[in-house]
This record gives sequence, structure tokens and C-alpha cells, in this order.
Amino acid sequence: MSEHEHTKTDGLGDPPPPQPGIAVAAGAEAWRAAPRNERLAAHKIECNACPVLCQISEGKVGACDRYANQAGVLVRADPVLLVRRRVDAVAAGEVAGGADLVPFLAAGSAPVPLDPADDADAAIFVTAVGASTTYPDYKPAPFIVSSRAEGVDMVTVVTEGIFSYCSLKVKIDTDRWLGPEQANVRCQGEVVGHVTTAEYGSQMLSLGGVHHITGGSKKEGRITVDMMAALGNQQAVELSIDGGAQVRVQAGAAPVVNGVPEVRMRLGCGSATIGIFAQQFMGLVDEVVVVDDHITGVLTEHQAGRCLGMRRSGLKIRGRKSTPGRYFQVANPGTGWGGTDIADPLSILEPWDADEAWAGQRLLMVSTTGEHAAWFELDAALRPQPAPMPAAVQAIVERIGENCEPSLCTVLFVGGAGGSLRAGVTDNPVRLTRAIKQSLVNVTCGGAPAYVWPGGGITLMVDVTRMPSHSFGTVPTPAIVAPIEFSMRLDDYQALGGHMAYVRPLAQALATGAWHADGAPTARRFIAPGPGNPWPLGRAPLLG
Repeated sequence: MSEHEHTKTDGLGDPPPPQPGIAVAAGAEAWRAAPRNERLAAHKIECNACPVLCQISEGKVGACDRYANQAGVLVRADPVLLVRRRVDAVAAGEVAGGADLVPFLAAGSAPVPLDPADDADAAIFVTAVGASTTYPDYKPAPFIVSSRAEGVDMVTVVTEGIFSYCSLKVKIDTDRWLGPEQANVRCQGEVVGHVTTAEYGSQMLSLGGVHHITGGSKKEGRITVDMMAALGNQQAVELSIDGGAQVRVQAGAAPVVNGVPEVRMRLGCGSATIGIFAQQFMGLVDEVVVVDDHITGVLTEHQAGRCLGMRRSGLKIRGRKSTPGRYFQVANPGTGWGGTDIADPLSILEPWDADEAWAGQRLLMVSTTGEHAAWFELDAALRPQPAPMPAAVQAIVERIGENCEPSLCTVLFVGGAGGSLRAGVTDNPVRLTRAIKQSLVNVTCGGAPAYVWPGGGITLMVDVTRMPSHSFGTVPTPAIVAPIEFSMRLDDYQALGGHMAYVRPLAQALATGAWHADGAPTARRFIAPGPGNPWPLGRAPLLG
């Protein structure tokens, strides 16, 4: 390689001639001549995939671990992932379910052709995982791939976005109190987010965000993006909450609160639990109290008990009465019974009303998940005394638990795709935004469906468990690297000012330039579609 030759981060090589009947977008000739990465001192090259501009020595990787200097050529360090619909059709050298189809081959080796039995256009989707980026996007996205789906000419623009404006919304299925709203959430001692509004049966955290990534100290930003990448990649992260709990979070796994794994997500509040099981309790108990930090239910006062004609028990409970049989604030939030701070359920009771209560009265106290339950009978002095729980009542308690779903952590990535990223798609970025809002463009992340928020800009949200594993990375700016794909009809792409000179038919991209930069091929790997994920080029809404 001469002193003035340029390497390429995208591996696309020079753009092909325009496809017949397609006008070349303005400025395409400038893209053809634009320099990529200039060779620097001996054995070093400069990576321009992000503003850090690493100078990488031969045989080494850049600060992001995503690009390497291989014999003076800048190559990707990770395979590009392609989703194949039919992974049962095994081609030579391929293992169904995801193994290297084309490894890092010797320079000049011929690419492995597609199995003719595979209808490539219908069966393969190029994801942005491992695709690299062209940020800041003064040049087109790494892959702009055309294909046919259900007889329609399509194009998918593929890039790994570099996100500073991004966060994680974490849903933790638990009744345990994790901490007060707005309390700081810390990772390795640094503030990386806060506790936000609790939802039904779940505690919620908001993690990351631009103010933690770039608005604080260098250490805070680094730890924040490392934490976000780990959670996005479905790894476990230890968090502490100021004035609250220690919690271990992992997408798709049970949370661990103060060292105790959570098992069940409540099926409802105390009032709902009373309503659901009132008829089953009838005749077996005289009174039921379902302890809950939100709404504690008392059966005989509750509308369900009244409709069943149950006799008032004379039980009195602490807390603020809402409507009959429903009480707020019976105790403080905590990690005990029903998400309260109590270990003894009798502590929330006042003395019985002697005019209504009677000796021998049968009382069940239970939590919203059925994990805590106790049986009492009133003695002659109207004091509750522990007693063995009847088998029929125990069966109802177990049914409460049976109706509780497994407690899990859900991690949603939220990112704002800014103008720079959009410029890699079109020379007029606002047209991309408008086309997305008009449902002309399907936005996916690693092939997983993304929800695009209403309003201005492209603010998207995606469940990380529906994305390929290890979809997220970091760069030292600091920022998160996440895959994003824009799929649309080819004529719509042309109408929004897309970089038509860089459109590659799928078969050509797989066979030639997209996988080979200056003779150094990049690995690609086939994976199966995520369970339950719609096909990114499917009929609805894109082809509806």
C-alpha cells in the first residue's frame, strides 16, 4: 500500500454504476472521491469510524475493540450478523443456527456462494450488528442493500449508530421497595440513573442518558456506558440505590434484591386479590387480609365480601381508608410482607371491635404473591392466636402463587437517532424522519422491531432480549454503539434523497465488496430470527 492509499471502515469499496432507471443522488461523485482513512506512520493507520480517530498499530485494535489493523488494512473485529429465515437449509461449511459462514480468509480467497436453494432476497436480512459505522456521517451508511420481498423492490440501510442521547428503561418485577422515586442509582459508586415511577407489580429504573454519559466526570461517563452496554448485551450488573436496596439486574433473568432472588410478580394489589379469590374463600375463612404496600384488602368490608353476604368480622386495620375494604399506607415500603417493611402481619392490626368479633373467628393473612401467609384463630379475649392452616385454605394460598408470573428484569434501550446518523441514509435527513412517521420506513435494531415515539425526531425503543446477543458496544467519547436498520421500498428511498449510487443488490453484497476491504475479507455469520420477531421486510406495516 502506498503512502497515499486509503483504507476503508465500511468495506464497500468503490460504488457501482447506478442501477438502470435509477437517478444518482446529488453529490454521489463527491462520495466516490472522498478519502477514507489515511496511512500514517509506519505500521499505523487511522480509523475514522468515530471522532476519536485512533491510530492503530499493525495487529492491534482501536479503543472501541471494533476495528483492527490487519496487515495495514482497517478491518472489523466482529462478524457482521445476517438473519436467515430458513436456518434448516445447511450449506457447505455452515452450521444451522449460527456459525461462521465466511471466516477471516486469506487475501484473495473466493467468497462462499449462497446455496441456490436459498431464496436470498426472501430469506436473508442484513443487520447492523458488526456492520460498523460511518459516524460522523459525512459519507453513506456502511451497507445500503437492495432486495425483493413479496415481489416488491426494497432497500435496507444498515449502520451501527453512535448514541450519546440514549438510556435504558429497566422494569424489575418485584413488590420489594428498591428506593424512593428520584433516588440516585449507582454502579461502582458512580451515579448512572435514578428510580422512576413504579408500575403495576414492578419497580422502574431509568439508567444512562446524556447527562450521565457526557455531562459528568470522565469516570461517570465511562462507567455509565459500560453499564449500559453490559445490560444491553444481557449481562448481569450490580446496582445500588441511595437510601434503598442493592439489586442485581439482568435482562430476561430474575432480579436479586439485597442478595435474595425474586421469584414471583404479584397478580394484583391486595384489593384485586380479595376480589379474585373471594368466592373460593367463602365458607373456609371468616376474614382475609391481603397485605400490600399499595392497597391492602380486607374481605368482609370489601365489596366482594359484601356481595357474598359475609358477616363483618370486627377487624380493625391501621392505615388510611380508601373505599370499604381498601386501605392505603398500612406500613412503610420495604422488603417484607407485600412490599412493606413488616415481618409480623399482626403489627398492622388494631384491637377487634368487641361488638362484631367473636371467639373462634378464623383469620387468614396473606401477601399479594402468596409467599407470606399465616393462619390465626381468635381466643376468648379476641386475640389472634397462630394455628395450623387448613389444607383447603393452603390450596388457595398456593393458587395465589400459581397466578403470579415469574419475576423478571426487562431492559429497553431508548435512543435518539440524530441528524448525523440520518445523513448516512439521505442527503436530506428530515425526509427520513417524515417517512418513518408516515410508516413508509420500518426501523429495526439488529432485526428486532423498534417502537418509534411520536413527535419530532427519531426516538426509538427496543427490547434488548429480542436483539442478537452482544449487539451493543461503546466508544471512548463516551457513547453507546447500537445497531439500527431502515427498510423501505426502493422508490421511496430514492424519493427521500437516498444515496442511490451506494445501493448494492443483496446477492452482490454477499458475494463481493461488502465483505471484502482491500482483499481482507470480513467474517459474516448467519443467525436465526429472534423468537417472535416479525420479519423486517414483512407485509405489515411496510408492505401492507
